[in-house]
Amino acid sequence: MALVSDLLGKIKPSPTLSLIAKANELKAQGKDVIGLSAGEPDFDTPDFIKEAAVNAIKDNQTRYTPVPGTTELREAIRAKFKRENELEYSVDQIIAGTGGKQVLYNALIASVNPGDEVIIPTPYWVSYPDMTLLAGGVPVMVDTTAADGFKVKAENLEAAITPKTKWIILNSPGNPSGAAYTRADLEALAAVLRKHPHVYIMSDDMYEHITYDDFEFTTMAQVAPDLFDRTLTVNGVSKAYSMTGWRLGYAGGPLDLIKAMTKIQGQSTSNPCSITQIAATAALNGDQSFLAGRNAAFKERRDVVVSMLNEIDGIFCPVPEGAFYVYPSCEGLIGKYTPDGKKIESDADFSAYLIDAVGVVCVHGEAFGLSPHFRISYATSVEVLKDACSRIQKACADLKDQAQAA
Repeated sequence: MALVSDLLGKIKPSPTLSLIAKANELKAQGKDVIGLSAGEPDFDTPDFIKEAAVNAIKDNQTRYTPVPGTTELREAIRAKFKRENELEYSVDQIIAGTGGKQVLYNALIASVNPGDEVIIPTPYWVSYPDMTLLAGGVPVMVDTTAADGFKVKAENLEAAITPKTKWIILNSPGNPSGAAYTRADLEALAAVLRKHPHVYIMSDDMYEHITYDDFEFTTMAQVAPDLFDRTLTVNGVSKAYSMTGWRLGYAGGPLDLIKAMTKIQGQSTSNPCSITQIAATAALNGDQSFLAGRNAAFKERRDVVVSMLNEIDGIFCPVPEGAFYVYPSCEGLIGKYTPDGKKIESDADFSAYLIDAVGVVCVHGEAFGLSPHFRISYATSVEVLKDACSRIQKACADLKDQAQAA
Protein backbone atom coordinates (compact mmCIF):
# COMPACT_ATOMS: atom_id res chain seq x y z
CA MET A 1 0.00 0.00 0.00
CA ALA A 2 1.43 3.37 -1.03
CA LEU A 3 2.10 5.90 1.70
CA VAL A 4 1.30 8.95 -0.46
CA SER A 5 -2.35 9.53 -1.35
CA ASP A 6 -3.64 9.21 -4.90
CA LEU A 7 -4.82 12.82 -4.70
CA LEU A 8 -1.26 14.12 -4.83
CA GLY A 9 -0.89 12.56 -8.26
CA LYS A 10 -3.30 15.15 -9.60
CA ILE A 11 -1.19 18.16 -8.61
CA LYS A 12 2.33 19.39 -9.24
CA PRO A 13 4.87 21.37 -7.22
CA SER A 14 4.70 25.15 -7.56
CA PRO A 15 6.80 26.03 -10.65
CA THR A 16 7.63 29.48 -9.30
CA LEU A 17 8.90 28.13 -5.99
CA SER A 18 10.88 25.46 -7.83
CA LEU A 19 12.59 28.07 -10.01
CA ILE A 20 13.37 30.28 -7.03
CA ALA A 21 15.03 27.28 -5.41
CA LYS A 22 16.96 26.57 -8.63
CA ALA A 23 18.21 30.16 -8.82
CA ASN A 24 19.37 30.01 -5.20
CA GLU A 25 21.08 26.68 -5.83
CA LEU A 26 22.96 28.05 -8.85
CA LYS A 27 24.04 31.12 -6.90
CA ALA A 28 25.30 28.89 -4.08
CA GLN A 29 27.41 27.08 -6.68
CA GLY A 30 29.01 30.40 -7.60
CA LYS A 31 27.16 30.81 -10.90
CA ASP A 32 26.44 34.31 -12.21
CA VAL A 33 22.66 34.15 -12.05
CA ILE A 34 19.94 36.81 -12.06
CA GLY A 35 16.71 35.48 -10.57
CA LEU A 36 13.59 37.14 -11.94
CA SER A 37 11.14 34.43 -10.89
CA ALA A 38 10.20 35.53 -7.37
CA GLY A 39 6.89 37.31 -6.79
CA GLU A 40 8.29 39.28 -3.90
CA PRO A 41 8.93 43.01 -3.45
CA ASP A 42 12.57 43.85 -2.79
CA PHE A 43 11.64 46.72 -0.44
CA ASP A 44 11.92 46.27 3.32
CA THR A 45 8.88 46.05 5.57
CA PRO A 46 8.23 49.65 6.74
CA ASP A 47 9.76 50.50 10.10
CA PHE A 48 6.46 51.37 11.81
CA ILE A 49 5.20 47.87 11.08
CA LYS A 50 8.37 46.22 12.37
CA GLU A 51 8.26 48.37 15.51
CA ALA A 52 4.69 47.22 16.23
CA ALA A 53 5.89 43.61 16.02
CA VAL A 54 8.90 44.20 18.27
CA ASN A 55 6.71 45.89 20.85
CA ALA A 56 4.24 43.02 20.67
CA ILE A 57 7.02 40.55 21.47
CA LYS A 58 8.21 42.69 24.38
CA ASP A 59 4.63 42.88 25.65
CA ASN A 60 4.34 39.07 25.49
CA GLN A 61 1.57 39.09 22.88
CA THR A 62 2.57 35.55 21.99
CA ARG A 63 -0.42 33.40 22.86
CA TYR A 64 -3.19 31.81 20.82
CA THR A 65 -5.77 34.15 19.36
CA PRO A 66 -9.26 33.46 17.98
CA VAL A 67 -8.98 31.23 14.91
CA PRO A 68 -10.07 33.88 12.36
CA GLY A 69 -7.85 36.55 13.91
CA THR A 70 -7.98 39.01 16.75
CA THR A 71 -10.88 41.43 16.98
CA GLU A 72 -8.38 44.28 16.58
CA LEU A 73 -7.06 42.88 13.30
CA ARG A 74 -10.47 42.11 11.91
CA GLU A 75 -11.64 45.61 12.86
CA ALA A 76 -8.65 47.00 10.95
CA ILE A 77 -9.55 44.84 7.94
CA ARG A 78 -13.19 45.90 8.20
CA ALA A 79 -12.13 49.55 8.27
CA LYS A 80 -9.82 49.04 5.29
CA PHE A 81 -12.60 47.47 3.21
CA LYS A 82 -14.93 50.37 4.04
CA ARG A 83 -12.32 53.10 3.54
CA GLU A 84 -10.73 51.85 0.34
CA ASN A 85 -13.34 49.63 -1.30
CA GLU A 86 -16.73 50.95 -0.08
CA LEU A 87 -17.52 47.49 1.31
CA GLU A 88 -19.41 47.05 4.58
CA TYR A 89 -18.63 43.85 6.49
CA SER A 90 -19.29 42.87 10.07
CA VAL A 91 -16.31 41.55 12.02
CA ASP A 92 -17.84 38.06 11.81
CA GLN A 93 -17.70 38.28 8.01
CA ILE A 94 -13.91 38.61 8.05
CA ILE A 95 -11.19 36.00 8.42
CA ALA A 96 -7.40 36.27 8.55
CA GLY A 97 -5.20 33.36 7.57
CA THR A 98 -1.58 32.37 7.15
CA GLY A 99 -1.16 34.18 3.84
CA GLY A 100 -3.59 34.83 1.03
CA LYS A 101 -2.82 31.34 -0.28
CA GLN A 102 -4.34 29.71 2.81
CA VAL A 103 -7.41 31.94 2.64
CA LEU A 104 -8.05 30.95 -0.99
CA TYR A 105 -7.40 27.29 -0.25
CA ASN A 106 -9.72 27.28 2.77
CA ALA A 107 -12.47 28.91 0.71
CA LEU A 108 -12.27 26.23 -1.97
CA ILE A 109 -12.02 23.35 0.52
CA ALA A 110 -14.99 24.74 2.45
CA SER A 111 -17.25 25.21 -0.57
CA VAL A 112 -16.38 22.88 -3.44
CA ASN A 113 -18.05 19.49 -3.79
CA PRO A 114 -16.66 16.73 -6.03
CA GLY A 115 -17.28 17.66 -9.66
CA ASP A 116 -17.97 21.35 -9.00
CA GLU A 117 -16.36 23.56 -11.64
CA VAL A 118 -14.15 26.56 -10.97
CA ILE A 119 -13.62 28.99 -13.86
CA ILE A 120 -10.01 30.20 -14.02
CA PRO A 121 -9.00 32.73 -16.70
CA THR A 122 -5.59 32.12 -18.23
CA PRO A 123 -2.89 33.11 -17.62
CA TYR A 124 -3.47 32.27 -13.97
CA TRP A 125 -1.55 32.26 -10.73
CA VAL A 126 -0.03 28.80 -10.60
CA SER A 127 -1.85 27.62 -7.45
CA TYR A 128 -5.47 28.14 -8.51
CA PRO A 129 -5.89 24.92 -10.54
CA ASP A 130 -4.11 22.71 -8.01
CA MET A 131 -6.08 24.13 -5.11
CA THR A 132 -9.25 23.38 -7.05
CA LEU A 133 -8.14 19.81 -7.67
CA LEU A 134 -7.28 19.31 -4.00
CA ALA A 135 -10.80 20.45 -3.14
CA GLY A 136 -12.25 17.85 -5.51
CA GLY A 137 -13.24 20.43 -8.08
CA VAL A 138 -12.70 20.70 -11.82
CA PRO A 139 -10.65 23.64 -13.11
CA VAL A 140 -12.22 25.17 -16.22
CA MET A 141 -9.73 27.32 -18.08
CA VAL A 142 -10.87 30.30 -20.14
CA ASP A 143 -8.12 31.66 -22.34
CA THR A 144 -7.49 35.37 -22.69
CA THR A 145 -5.26 37.15 -25.19
CA ALA A 146 -2.78 39.99 -25.14
CA ALA A 147 -5.09 41.82 -27.57
CA ASP A 148 -7.80 41.74 -24.87
CA GLY A 149 -5.35 42.83 -22.19
CA PHE A 150 -5.21 39.31 -20.72
CA LYS A 151 -8.72 39.87 -19.32
CA VAL A 152 -11.63 37.48 -19.70
CA LYS A 153 -14.36 38.76 -22.01
CA ALA A 154 -18.00 38.63 -20.98
CA GLU A 155 -19.00 36.35 -23.87
CA ASN A 156 -16.24 33.88 -23.02
CA LEU A 157 -17.31 33.81 -19.38
CA GLU A 158 -20.90 33.19 -20.48
CA ALA A 159 -19.79 30.28 -22.66
CA ALA A 160 -17.81 28.69 -19.81
CA ILE A 161 -20.62 28.66 -17.24
CA THR A 162 -22.48 25.40 -16.75
CA PRO A 163 -24.91 24.11 -14.09
CA LYS A 164 -21.83 22.68 -12.32
CA THR A 165 -20.01 26.02 -12.06
CA LYS A 166 -19.36 27.00 -8.44
CA TRP A 167 -16.79 29.81 -8.67
CA ILE A 168 -15.02 32.15 -11.00
CA ILE A 169 -11.65 33.40 -9.77
CA LEU A 170 -10.73 36.95 -10.77
CA ASN A 171 -7.24 38.24 -10.01
CA SER A 172 -6.75 41.96 -10.58
CA PRO A 173 -4.10 43.26 -10.96
CA GLY A 174 -3.09 39.82 -12.12
CA ASN A 175 -0.20 37.47 -11.64
CA PRO A 176 1.48 36.75 -14.07
CA SER A 177 0.31 39.36 -16.58
CA GLY A 178 -0.13 42.51 -14.48
CA ALA A 179 -3.48 43.00 -16.21
CA ALA A 180 -6.07 44.96 -14.23
CA TYR A 181 -9.83 45.02 -14.70
CA THR A 182 -11.41 48.45 -15.08
CA ARG A 183 -14.79 49.30 -13.61
CA ALA A 184 -16.30 48.83 -17.07
CA ASP A 185 -14.64 45.42 -17.40
CA LEU A 186 -16.12 44.29 -14.09
CA GLU A 187 -19.56 45.68 -14.94
CA ALA A 188 -19.59 43.61 -18.15
CA LEU A 189 -18.72 40.45 -16.21
CA ALA A 190 -21.27 41.29 -13.52
CA ALA A 191 -24.00 41.47 -16.17
CA VAL A 192 -23.22 37.86 -17.08
CA LEU A 193 -23.00 36.67 -13.49
CA ARG A 194 -26.40 38.16 -12.61
CA LYS A 195 -27.94 35.63 -15.00
CA HIS A 196 -26.33 32.73 -13.12
CA PRO A 197 -27.12 33.04 -9.40
CA HIS A 198 -25.44 29.71 -8.59
CA VAL A 199 -21.99 31.11 -9.48
CA TYR A 200 -19.85 32.71 -6.78
CA ILE A 201 -17.02 35.19 -7.33
CA MET A 202 -13.60 34.91 -5.73
CA SER A 203 -11.87 38.26 -6.13
CA ASP A 204 -8.13 38.00 -5.46
CA ASP A 205 -7.05 41.61 -4.91
CA MET A 206 -3.55 40.94 -3.53
CA TYR A 207 -1.92 43.52 -5.84
CA GLU A 208 -4.57 46.19 -5.27
CA HIS A 209 -2.12 48.90 -4.24
CA ILE A 210 0.41 48.30 -7.02
CA THR A 211 -1.03 50.03 -10.08
CA TYR A 212 0.26 52.57 -12.61
CA ASP A 213 -0.67 55.32 -15.03
CA ASP A 214 -3.62 56.63 -12.99
CA PHE A 215 -5.40 53.27 -13.07
CA GLU A 216 -8.39 53.33 -10.71
CA PHE A 217 -8.68 50.07 -8.79
CA THR A 218 -12.15 48.67 -8.10
CA THR A 219 -13.28 45.25 -6.94
CA MET A 220 -16.32 43.21 -7.97
CA ALA A 221 -18.42 43.60 -4.81
CA GLN A 222 -17.84 47.35 -5.00
CA VAL A 223 -18.81 47.66 -8.65
CA ALA A 224 -21.78 45.29 -8.35
CA PRO A 225 -23.26 45.64 -4.84
CA ASP A 226 -26.05 43.22 -5.77
CA LEU A 227 -23.38 40.50 -6.03
CA PHE A 228 -21.96 41.29 -2.58
CA ASP A 229 -23.46 38.16 -0.99
CA ARG A 230 -21.93 35.98 -3.72
CA THR A 231 -18.43 37.45 -3.55
CA LEU A 232 -15.40 36.59 -1.45
CA THR A 233 -12.97 39.51 -1.50
CA VAL A 234 -9.44 38.32 -0.74
CA ASN A 235 -6.42 40.47 0.04
CA GLY A 236 -3.35 40.55 2.26
CA VAL A 237 -0.31 42.47 3.42
CA SER A 238 2.35 40.55 1.47
CA LYS A 239 2.82 42.68 -1.63
CA ALA A 240 1.89 46.25 -0.73
CA TYR A 241 3.63 46.20 2.64
CA SER A 242 6.56 43.93 1.71
CA MET A 243 5.48 41.36 4.28
CA THR A 244 5.71 38.15 2.24
CA GLY A 245 7.45 36.18 4.98
CA TRP A 246 5.09 37.39 7.68
CA ARG A 247 2.27 35.31 6.13
CA LEU A 248 -0.97 37.20 6.58
CA GLY A 249 -3.90 37.17 4.17
CA TYR A 250 -7.52 38.02 4.80
CA ALA A 251 -10.97 37.99 3.25
CA GLY A 252 -14.45 39.38 3.64
CA GLY A 253 -17.47 37.47 2.45
CA PRO A 254 -20.77 35.72 3.16
CA LEU A 255 -21.12 34.80 6.82
CA ASP A 256 -21.81 31.11 6.14
CA LEU A 257 -18.68 30.82 4.03
CA ILE A 258 -16.50 32.64 6.58
CA LYS A 259 -17.78 30.31 9.31
CA ALA A 260 -16.98 27.29 7.14
CA MET A 261 -13.49 28.62 6.39
CA THR A 262 -12.96 29.21 10.11
CA LYS A 263 -13.92 25.58 10.81
CA ILE A 264 -11.37 24.38 8.24
CA GLN A 265 -8.69 26.66 9.66
CA GLY A 266 -9.50 25.57 13.22
CA GLN A 267 -8.64 21.99 12.31
CA SER A 268 -5.51 22.82 10.33
CA THR A 269 -3.36 25.79 11.37
CA SER A 270 -5.67 27.55 13.83
CA ASN A 271 -4.87 31.27 14.16
CA PRO A 272 -2.23 33.17 12.17
CA CYS A 273 0.91 34.15 14.10
CA SER A 274 -0.05 36.52 16.91
CA ILE A 275 2.91 38.82 16.24
CA THR A 276 2.12 38.98 12.53
CA GLN A 277 -1.48 39.92 13.34
CA ILE A 278 -0.31 42.89 15.38
CA ALA A 279 2.08 43.95 12.63
CA ALA A 280 -0.68 43.63 10.01
CA THR A 281 -3.03 45.70 12.18
CA ALA A 282 -0.40 48.44 12.27
CA ALA A 283 0.06 48.17 8.50
CA LEU A 284 -3.64 48.55 7.72
CA ASN A 285 -4.25 51.33 10.24
CA GLY A 286 -1.01 53.22 9.57
CA ASP A 287 0.19 55.90 7.19
CA GLN A 288 -0.16 54.65 3.60
CA SER A 289 1.80 57.48 1.96
CA PHE A 290 4.91 55.34 1.39
CA LEU A 291 3.01 53.31 -1.24
CA ALA A 292 3.18 56.10 -3.84
CA GLY A 293 6.98 56.19 -3.78
CA ARG A 294 7.23 52.44 -4.16
CA ASN A 295 4.81 52.43 -7.06
CA ALA A 296 6.87 55.12 -8.78
CA ALA A 297 9.93 52.89 -8.44
CA PHE A 298 8.01 49.88 -9.77
CA LYS A 299 6.75 51.93 -12.73
CA GLU A 300 10.29 53.00 -13.64
CA ARG A 301 11.36 49.35 -13.56
CA ARG A 302 8.37 48.27 -15.61
CA ASP A 303 9.10 50.83 -18.29
CA VAL A 304 12.76 49.78 -18.53
CA VAL A 305 11.89 46.10 -18.89
CA VAL A 306 9.08 46.65 -21.41
CA SER A 307 11.25 48.93 -23.54
CA MET A 308 14.28 46.63 -23.58
CA LEU A 309 12.29 43.47 -24.27
CA ASN A 310 10.39 45.12 -27.12
CA GLU A 311 13.73 45.86 -28.81
CA ILE A 312 14.15 42.11 -29.37
CA ASP A 313 12.99 40.62 -32.67
CA GLY A 314 10.59 37.80 -31.85
CA ILE A 315 9.44 39.13 -28.47
CA PHE A 316 6.38 41.28 -27.82
CA CYS A 317 5.89 42.66 -24.31
CA PRO A 318 2.54 44.30 -23.42
CA VAL A 319 2.52 47.11 -20.85
CA PRO A 320 0.92 45.89 -17.59
CA GLU A 321 -1.37 48.12 -15.53
CA GLY A 322 -0.35 46.72 -12.17
CA ALA A 323 1.55 44.17 -10.03
CA PHE A 324 5.28 43.80 -10.75
CA TYR A 325 5.38 41.33 -13.63
CA VAL A 326 5.56 41.43 -17.39
CA TYR A 327 4.27 38.55 -19.50
CA PRO A 328 5.91 38.81 -22.92
CA SER A 329 5.19 36.59 -25.89
CA CYS A 330 8.14 34.65 -27.28
CA GLU A 331 6.14 33.24 -30.19
CA GLY A 332 8.54 34.79 -32.69
CA LEU A 333 11.40 32.72 -31.28
CA ILE A 334 9.69 29.33 -31.40
CA GLY A 335 11.37 27.18 -34.03
CA LYS A 336 14.74 28.89 -33.78
CA TYR A 337 17.92 27.08 -32.77
CA THR A 338 20.37 27.70 -29.95
CA PRO A 339 24.10 28.06 -30.74
CA ASP A 340 24.58 24.37 -29.80
CA GLY A 341 21.88 23.30 -32.25
CA LYS A 342 18.93 22.70 -29.92
CA LYS A 343 15.54 23.71 -31.32
CA ILE A 344 13.35 26.06 -29.25
CA GLU A 345 10.01 24.25 -29.39
CA SER A 346 8.21 25.83 -26.44
CA ASP A 347 8.37 28.63 -23.89
CA ALA A 348 9.78 26.06 -21.44
CA ASP A 349 12.66 25.49 -23.87
CA PHE A 350 13.20 29.22 -24.20
CA SER A 351 13.25 29.80 -20.44
CA ALA A 352 15.67 26.89 -19.98
CA TYR A 353 17.88 28.40 -22.68
CA LEU A 354 18.00 31.74 -20.86
CA ILE A 355 19.21 30.01 -17.70
CA ASP A 356 21.88 27.99 -19.50
CA ALA A 357 23.05 30.67 -21.92
CA VAL A 358 23.00 33.89 -19.88
CA GLY A 359 22.02 32.98 -16.32
CA VAL A 360 18.62 34.67 -16.30
CA VAL A 361 15.90 32.78 -14.43
CA CYS A 362 12.30 33.54 -15.40
CA VAL A 363 9.14 31.42 -15.45
CA HIS A 364 7.84 29.78 -18.62
CA GLY A 365 4.29 30.59 -19.66
CA GLU A 366 3.11 26.98 -19.61
CA ALA A 367 3.23 27.19 -15.80
CA PHE A 368 0.52 29.86 -15.98
CA GLY A 369 -1.63 28.07 -18.54
CA LEU A 370 -0.96 30.30 -21.56
CA SER A 371 1.85 29.79 -24.04
CA PRO A 372 4.13 30.81 -25.65
CA HIS A 373 4.99 33.42 -23.01
CA PHE A 374 7.32 33.88 -20.08
CA ARG A 375 7.04 35.87 -16.86
CA ILE A 376 9.60 38.28 -15.51
CA SER A 377 9.29 39.79 -12.05
CA TYR A 378 10.70 43.31 -12.00
CA ALA A 379 10.76 43.51 -8.21
CA THR A 380 14.47 44.28 -8.18
CA SER A 381 16.71 47.25 -8.97
CA VAL A 382 16.83 49.04 -12.31
CA GLU A 383 20.52 48.15 -12.59
CA VAL A 384 19.85 44.44 -12.19
CA LEU A 385 16.94 44.60 -14.63
CA LYS A 386 19.03 46.37 -17.27
CA ASP A 387 21.72 43.71 -16.89
CA ALA A 388 19.14 40.92 -17.14
CA CYS A 389 17.44 42.40 -20.20
CA SER A 390 20.80 42.98 -21.90
CA ARG A 391 21.57 39.31 -21.34
CA ILE A 392 18.20 38.30 -22.78
CA GLN A 393 18.86 40.51 -25.80
CA LYS A 394 22.21 38.78 -26.35
CA ALA A 395 20.72 35.31 -25.92
CA CYS A 396 17.99 36.06 -28.46
CA ALA A 397 20.47 37.58 -30.92
CA ASP A 398 22.46 34.34 -30.77
CA LEU A 399 19.47 32.25 -31.87
CA LYS A 400 19.47 31.07 -35.48
CA ASP A 401 16.80 30.03 -37.93
CA GLN A 402 16.86 26.58 -39.49
CA ALA A 403 18.87 27.61 -42.54
CA GLN A 404 21.55 29.29 -40.42
CA ALA A 405 21.71 26.32 -38.03
CA ALA A 406 22.15 23.80 -40.85
